[in-house]
Amino acid sequence: MSSQFKLLRQRRFLPFFGTQFLGAFNDNLFKNALIVLLTFQAASWTSLDPAILANLAAGIFILPFFIFSATAGQLADKYDKARLARLVKVLEMAIMAVAGAGFMLHSLPVLLFALFLLGCHSTLFGPVKYAILPQHLHSDELVGGNALVEAGTFVAILVGTLAGGLLAGAGHPLWVAGAGLAVALLGYLTSRGIPAAPAPEPGLAINLNPFSETWRNVGFARENRTVFLSILGISWFWLYGALFLAQFPAYAKNVLGGSETTVTLLLATFTVGIGLGSLLCERLSAKQVEIGLVPFGSIGLTLFGLDLAWASPDALSHAAHAAPLGVAQLLAEPGTWHVLIDLMLLGVFGGFFIVPLYALVQLRSAPGHRARIIAANNILNALFMVAGALGAAALLGAGLSIPQLFALAALANAAVALYIYRLVPEFLLRFIVWMLVHTVYRLEKRGVEHIPAEGPALLVCNHVSFVDALVIMAACPRPIRFVMDHRIFKVPLLNFVFRTSGAIPIAPEKEDAALKERAFARVAEALAAGELVGIFPEGSITASGEIGPFRPGTARILRDTPVPVVPLALQGLWGSTFSRKDGPAMSRPLRRGLFSRITLVGGAPLPAADATPEALRERVVALRGARA
Repeated sequence: MSSQFKLLRQRRFLPFFGTQFLGAFNDNLFKNALIVLLTFQAASWTSLDPAILANLAAGIFILPFFIFSATAGQLADKYDKARLARLVKVLEMAIMAVAGAGFMLHSLPVLLFALFLLGCHSTLFGPVKYAILPQHLHSDELVGGNALVEAGTFVAILVGTLAGGLLAGAGHPLWVAGAGLAVALLGYLTSRGIPAAPAPEPGLAINLNPFSETWRNVGFARENRTVFLSILGISWFWLYGALFLAQFPAYAKNVLGGSETTVTLLLATFTVGIGLGSLLCERLSAKQVEIGLVPFGSIGLTLFGLDLAWASPDALSHAAHAAPLGVAQLLAEPGTWHVLIDLMLLGVFGGFFIVPLYALVQLRSAPGHRARIIAANNILNALFMVAGALGAAALLGAGLSIPQLFALAALANAAVALYIYRLVPEFLLRFIVWMLVHTVYRLEKRGVEHIPAEGPALLVCNHVSFVDALVIMAACPRPIRFVMDHRIFKVPLLNFVFRTSGAIPIAPEKEDAALKERAFARVAEALAAGELVGIFPEGSITASGEIGPFRPGTARILRDTPVPVVPLALQGLWGSTFSRKDGPAMSRPLRRGLFSRITLVGGAPLPAADATPEALRERVVALRGARA
């Protein structure tokens, strides 16, 4: 995490981080103070059931994202984002004045209107918040920057929740508005330090029709299928997370039998988990956008959502107490710790799920449309979250208990995840690859920056084991089309992996001459399209640990399509379960222990004219050194 702390000290990032942190803090200070007041003092404000009221308030806050996100995206593409951030902070100060009027008048409609305006404030800042990151961060900082933003946002939720709970229960409600005004002013002063972020489309004509512009923005997002489905995944996560968060006040009171401070404890546990999961993402993904973490996150979100529902009945007896239990009393109950552990792990796996998706959307979106694509994300977020809030309110009104609601949401999460991964198998592919290099091996990378960030290249490497291609895929942020022996496609799991990655099957000429010719044609097509193609020029896995002669296939590829050639070498795989040392591969599962250290070394690219089979073998041997 040291690189993240270095990023926090950068002037190009720190003022923006502080601005978004203070904005999220203020939203939650007011929102959670209001919800706690309405939950525990509902009789003096309204006749609505507190559980339904909490979901109504959540829906009101989210509604502006659906209505105004299209306009916000256009503004962020048309104007300097640093200037927009400062104007949004001025609006925030005005909103806190409206909230103060609501508390003075003891008016629930005015307070809910202020909550709606805070949703407008967040709507305007949303496209700025995510579209500015690729402008101020390098590509290898994008995951770390997103991790800090997500962690900061949820820590702000935590601190805002603590402050809101304290202010709601320890004084006049006007203190909430006064504190909010002070935080908004501090946010404005911080925003003045954000470096300029020039508009990518300064000539853009603003379309004020939210319906037609919303459809247009969704169209921009749908131009890239992976981006659009990533947005759907992000929107589902916010529905899922918001559904849990909205139930916490009623869950604390009616299920756990706790007080206002119990709400704070639940929110604190969940948000700390999100922060930890977000910060761990950069370390687990090795500074690249590792979408393999997304399925890992969805598994945890489902399992711990179900376990939370199962653990909740252990605490039902607490609700029978005449007086609410304090935090110390609640923590003395064994069932409470089960609930808190589930909430913490829900947060951690939520961080694994959401950070790579945000980074992927930013990385693969067209710069000229990026803010509007993020606006489309916010629109769909709003649609999902409002639908989730209304659905939760309806299910609770129909008699469903909160633990049953959690279980239903967790099962729905599993179904949604499977649907998305079926549509985009790339996520599951990266998950398999990521699991390989984090459970079987410890992968070290050196020189992989020589693999070009864009454009065509041929990657050549020594062939030590059956998992060589998977290891190289794990080390490279770009997709690679490997040329593979057609027989490997008969292995069930490897068949899925290589077909999903677009691998190209090949056979010896004497076995299937037509397949061999088709393979060379597909390689030429892939390189002409600007893709990376990987090949093992030895033609088979080494049986001795030594690098064999390189076959002439590379020369034919480069004759047809001259592209740079990047030499790679694998170290540490000889003697592993998947190598042929002392017998057939995989015949001795415990040949090498788990977490064996392996290394992928890259060398400087060779121009096609110099990349003879002999020259490439010499480079690969030098990179590999003494170890296979």
